[in-house]
Amino acid sequence: MTRPPGPWWAELPPAAGAAVMATGIVSVGLHLVGHETFSRAALALAGVVWLVLAADFTARFLRDRPRWHAEADTPPALTAVAATAVLGTRLSALGWQTAAAALLALAAVLWPGLLYSVVRHWKRRMPGGAFLVCVATQGLAVLAATLAAAGEGDWLARAALVLFCLGVLLYGEALVRFDFRQVWTGAGDQWIAGGALAISALAGSKLTASPLWTGGAHQALRTATLVLLGLDLAWYAILLTAEVVRPRPHYDVRRWSTVFPLGMAAVATLSTGAAAHVRGLHTLGEVLLWVAVAAWLLTLAGLVVTRTSGGAGRRGGTAAGGEVIGPGPTPPR
Repeated sequence: MTRPPGPWWAELPPAAGAAVMATGIVSVGLHLVGHETFSRAALALAGVVWLVLAADFTARFLRDRPRWHAEADTPPALTAVAATAVLGTRLSALGWQTAAAALLALAAVLWPGLLYSVVRHWKRRMPGGAFLVCVATQGLAVLAATLAAAGEGDWLARAALVLFCLGVLLYGEALVRFDFRQVWTGAGDQWIAGGALAISALAGSKLTASPLWTGGAHQALRTATLVLLGLDLAWYAILLTAEVVRPRPHYDVRRWSTVFPLGMAAVATLSTGAAAHVRGLHTLGEVLLWVAVAAWLLTLAGLVVTRTSGGAGRRGGTAAGGEVIGPGPTPPR
């Protein structure tokens, strides 16, 4: 028997969490370059969408446990952790340390179970969502290091260092399983291959800026951060070239997983420039930020057009490797 359709927000796939990640990191970037009004507007929007998705996440857990478990086994489920961490990082910048700490606690509770479920179902030739194991882990590292810098305890910086190292290891594990054909054929989440390095560099920059490490430890963190950022920018160039050579202009929910790495590359560049004292990186970060803002606006426009033209394909399926997709190619999601 077919279930009657629920409200639109109940039909959102786990991959929709990338919209919060994308909007939240754009808010962080706008804050770093001094556009506070636009930054807070983006933060408010990210907060509203996060609340909607959190309510849906909880409702599925309580009322539709089989579907919840099926979705928890796929990489997009980890956007719940990453989105919560990104939102908490922005709240910390506002001085709302209690709220940020609460979000860190929530993300930390969700992280191990979801990470285990996803890794347990890893396969060969995975889509870009495989790198979310790194993104979620480094999101915790970034928020923990941010709270430590805000005076919430040195133990958070030490925990962030452990998470940072684990995130880098998880990136390597995801890389050997990534289907490199996705660079040319992916619908948007192939960009997470670079975005995971960007958030790793951001975590590294937060640790580099910490007074907890000096001498050789500080230099090692600085070097690792610059290397990670360089690798991210290399991925950026490769993925951008692939988009130009083989355009994929149609809207797909996974395009939010393109916007997030673009915004994260900008924020990581700005933060690394400040922590490593490389002035030229600030200018590059500003340029990358406006590219991310433009991508955010285009993706939002695509979402609005898709919804107003009938909202076809609201409920996604799950492809091999846990990639959430629409039910058919016409029209694309």
